[in-house]
Amino acid sequence: MQLANRMSRLGTETAFEMSALVGKLRREGKDIITFGIGEPDFDTPKNIKDACIKALNENQTHYTTSNGILPLRQAIAKAAGEFRKMEFDPEEVIVSSGAKHILYDVVTVLVNEGDEVIYPNPGYPIYESVANFVGAKSVALPLWENKDFSFDVNDLRKIVNKKTKMIILNSPQNPTGSVLSLKDLEDIAELARKYNCWIMTDEIYSRILYDGKFISIASLPGMKERTIIVDGFSKTFAMTGWRLGYGIMPKELAVYISKLENNTNSCVNTFAQYGAIEAISGDQTAMDKMQVEYRKRRDLIVKLLNDIKGFSCKSPKGAFYAFPNVTGACKNLGFKDAKELQGYILDKAGVAVLARTYFGPKNEGETEEYVRLSYVTSTDTIEKGLARIKKVIENR
Repeated sequence: MQLANRMSRLGTETAFEMSALVGKLRREGKDIITFGIGEPDFDTPKNIKDACIKALNENQTHYTTSNGILPLRQAIAKAAGEFRKMEFDPEEVIVSSGAKHILYDVVTVLVNEGDEVIYPNPGYPIYESVANFVGAKSVALPLWENKDFSFDVNDLRKIVNKKTKMIILNSPQNPTGSVLSLKDLEDIAELARKYNCWIMTDEIYSRILYDGKFISIASLPGMKERTIIVDGFSKTFAMTGWRLGYGIMPKELAVYISKLENNTNSCVNTFAQYGAIEAISGDQTAMDKMQVEYRKRRDLIVKLLNDIKGFSCKSPKGAFYAFPNVTGACKNLGFKDAKELQGYILDKAGVAVLARTYFGPKNEGETEEYVRLSYVTSTDTIEKGLARIKKVIENR
């Protein structure tokens, strides 16, 4: 079969590959604990489901506008504005089938072949994949452990230039759990204004923050007009299967994003959007309880990881991922990299983790090895899974 050339440039979300492998092993009868995909183990709260069911019973089952129903866009504008201490207009909001759709739409609409797109590395692999797919040059911005998995501003200054069309941010970050400081954001904003480039800030984990208050780069002086905020319902509200995300952007850009949505998706599931209104505007008690539980799980998994010989784990500031340095364990066991360690842990311990290279190729000068563990599972499962890992690492 002869495919379009662009398909050779398209990557994938590697966490789903591990999920498929875990499913296969379980069907074969193997007992597998997974810390792979970042999907909350909580069910969608009842009040959200009830709002969706009510919409179904009221026959909210027809097409709607490509940018989302007005009541939902109004609710998003209000809630997102209050959370970020900004003002948004519903016409600046586009509702999509998952936040990933906004990532794709924005890069497709704004980035030409030959433009440069800067993205965090390690990072969510779809950033690099989509930039490559449209024919842009993807440029990695290294994140370093000695900077709490933020970047060196000198690294950014070296790579941003007149060809840079977009800088992609993610804070709190997948896979490291790091959070960009105000100084980080100010440095990025200064360069974005200097080189007249767009910022796309993925804030899907903005409500899952353990310390301090969330700051969006869009709130800095002169940045709202050049920033696209990407957010959604999957992580905060345990609504992964609902496929509901949104973007907030200048009105002039929203017109074209809506046009692309019209061409590719027509519109988002109508009755699900009514559930989303309840999620963002209704009782937040269930979501607050989730955040409390995530903090407990974070503290537990970090402690247990640091108790394993050859593992060293910083405490993540947000999201729900631990990203331990496993260089020592790799050396102790004679493995060349974290990918070999990942395979060993899956084979011998029946535990799935993701190697650092699932989140982009290593940066120049990067010598350390890491794995990611998603702690969206019960404390009992965390304790059991980490005990298995500790046993096969220390008693080989």
